[in-house]
Amino acid sequence: QMQIEESGGGLVQPGGSLKLSCAASTISFSFYTMGWYRQAPGKQRELVARITPGRMTNYGDSVKGRFTISRDNVKNTVYLQMNSLKPEDTAVYYCKGTYALAEYWGRGTQVTVSS
Repeated sequence: QMQIEESGGGLVQPGGSLKLSCAASTISFSFYTMGWYRQAPGKQRELVARITPGRMTNYGDSVKGRFTISRDNVKNTVYLQMNSLKPEDTAVYYCKGTYALAEYWGRGTQVTVSS
């Protein structure tokens, strides 16, 4: 079992930065692949970034070069550093933990990019 809580969302101007955090409650955090996903109104949920237990990462095409995912296995936390934010990055951002066939989602945090 894993419980996940996202934080760090908010309102930011275009070109600004935000750092999201995802805290997970499990003793086996280091074995999980952790990912950030987002869903904008009227759109499907999409992958933003993902990091494996071995710290391999992959990113959605729309965020490559602007967003960075990282993890701290001591704090059981995964981060998403978002730079050069655009209005089209506005969405609810969700954190997901995956291990074998099990996956766990957080409730999401709203990110709004607007002037």
